[in-house]
Amino acid sequence: MIPSKDAAPLMPATTDALPVMESFFTLQGEGAWTGTPAWFVRLAGCHVGCTWCDVKESWDASVHPERTIQSLVDEARATRAPIAVITGGEPTRHDLRALSEGLHSAGLRVHLETAGTGPITGHFDWITLSPKKFLLPLGENYARADELKIIAANEHDFRWANEQARLVSPACRLYLQAEWEKRERMYPRIITFLREHPHWCISVQTHKYLGVD
Repeated sequence: MIPSKDAAPLMPATTDALPVMESFFTLQGEGAWTGTPAWFVRLAGCHVGCTWCDVKESWDASVHPERTIQSLVDEARATRAPIAVITGGEPTRHDLRALSEGLHSAGLRVHLETAGTGPITGHFDWITLSPKKFLLPLGENYARADELKIIAANEHDFRWANEQARLVSPACRLYLQAEWEKRERMYPRIITFLREHPHWCISVQTHKYLGVD
């Protein structure tokens, strides 16, 4: 299924259940929290359509079961992970207030990984904004980003990365990450870029090298 580019954010009629592709305990493999034990929940539904997406099966929310907020919170609490990461799909297609509140009440830090194409609902301790050229974030979401993660697949992405960095706050951490299938070519190029722009950092998908989910 190819997602619609002009699809509006999906706000469910009720917030006591959300469509979930998968949830699992793992290590955060990318960005500032790399190596931290984490519980991930991958919400279904995405309209961005990244060509390199490795979870395209998450795009169609209708083929994934809805799970109650309470069942997700109970699962997260049972893992004893210090952080819960809400990802997708594109999680801003959903109202995340009840889920974020429930996870906080269970004593977890709550992180969000998003392309920022819809309104960010809920309270988060850390927001990773990963903008895509195909469908840009809402302007209001740049100021909320704790880290900006740009996927580098070609030379133009480096110039675009600097353009995106001008839109976030000075405190936001900046990361470049190679598109996985092009990593052998792009990581050396990212390292060269970092020598010229040392305010950027490199993000490596360590979970893929370690063979964990």
